[in-house]
Amino acid sequence: MKINQLKSTLTSNKKRKRVGRGSGSGFGKTAGRGVSGQKSRSGVAINGFEGGQMPLYRRLPKHGFNNIFRKNYSIVNIGTIQDFIDSSKLTIKSNVNAQLLLESGVVSKLKDGIKLLGNGSLKSKINIEVSAASKRAIKIIEKQGGSVAIIKKENKDDNKNIDVSK
Repeated sequence: MKINQLKSTLTSNKKRKRVGRGSGSGFGKTAGRGVSGQKSRSGVAINGFEGGQMPLYRRLPKHGFNNIFRKNYSIVNIGTIQDFIDSSKLTIKSNVNAQLLLESGVVSKLKDGIKLLGNGSLKSKINIEVSAASKRAIKIIEKQGGSVAIIKKENKDDNKNIDVSK
């Protein structure tokens, strides 16, 4: 017999409490819930209720604003592109566009477009088409002899893309 094999006869044979089975059981009538009322019934939902007082979530001021027209870009750094070029996962034969970045795995999802940021260094000459780019990223690419084309989408009615080079 080991100490972890010992069993307590007091707690291991405890029977479950059967409530609402007559006054002789000790848990009849209200079944241990107390008096009648909202709490004695099922489906009680009074978590935010403060007894008629204005609840805390309504006393606090509103805060913030969600812009429904905000563009949610997939972000790509110049250093990340250079890492993919060095590991030969991304080939730069012609223009690098969103579809090529998606296929090579630089971005996992095309949201509202791709935004190019200037973190990292660049050794290769790239011609890239993106939806947005920072001034530093444009400066770094043009310093290497490449170009950045900013593609702006028109309204959903027009399916044309306009190329504006900076």
